Amino acid sequence: MITIQGEHQYLWRAVDQDGDTIDILVQRRRNKQAAVLFFRRLIKGQGGEPRWLMTDKIKSYGAAHRTTMPIVEHINHVYANKSAEVSHQPTRQREYHMRGFASSTQAQRFLTLHGLRQNLFRLGRHLMQAVNYRLLRTQSFQI
Repeated sequence: MITIQGEHQYLWRAVDQDGDTIDILVQRRRNKQAAVLFFRRLIKGQGGEPRWLMTDKIKSYGAAHRTTMPIVEHINHVYANKSAEVSHQPTRQREYHMRGFASSTQAQRFLTLHGLRQNLFRLGRHLMQAVNYRLLRTQSFQI
């Protein structure tokens, strides 16, 4: 949840198995209709349904899942959505430095671009040699 001009807005975020942000949507409500809209937008953007869907235990996710993607396996165990929750941290830090957002349109535009930028620069430095890390980082800056 983010606050825009004193009003609470919900941040819907889709994250893949590697922790990369796929899609972000800012909405006023967190009900079945909003979840259905987000799932349809996600399916349209990806060109197909995912193999499984991991969410927290909010009832609107289950209801939207049954209407939009009934074949897809829905996992909502405790701590199953850890990668989605951790992916909020860079966004929260950036939001704090910006002192919030002026409007939901500005928040949507910024968060979408910020998510894509985070995907480029989250390289897993500890998993590779310094030479390869420098090469990938240079490529990220060029993009």
